[in-house]
Amino acid sequence: QVQLVESGGGLVQAGGSLRLSCAASGIIVSLNVMGWYRQAPGKQRELVADISSGGSTKYADSVKDRFTISRANAENTVYLQMNNLKPEDTAVYYCNARNRGGNIGWGQGTQVTVSS
Repeated sequence: QVQLVESGGGLVQAGGSLRLSCAASGIIVSLNVMGWYRQAPGKQRELVADISSGGSTKYADSVKDRFTISRANAENTVYLQMNNLKPEDTAVYYCNARNRGGNIGWGQGTQVTVSS
């Protein structure tokens, strides 16, 4: 059974930083596409960043140069380092795993709140 457990969310002032973690079990993160998504109140869930099995990364334009996705294969964990946070980054952040066959699973989400 696939489990993705996020942690690291919280309340931070604008300009601050947070690091989100996604600990995976039941899959090997380095063999799949691992992504971070977010959903703000009243808005659709959107892709923030993802990392392929080959290590290629992709970012939403709104977070480029501020956020960095990475993975630690030995820990089977994916991270999202978020710097220079803005109030518009406030959302619930979700970890996702997918492969060529489609979606594998979602985490339960972690709240990130950025105060101005």
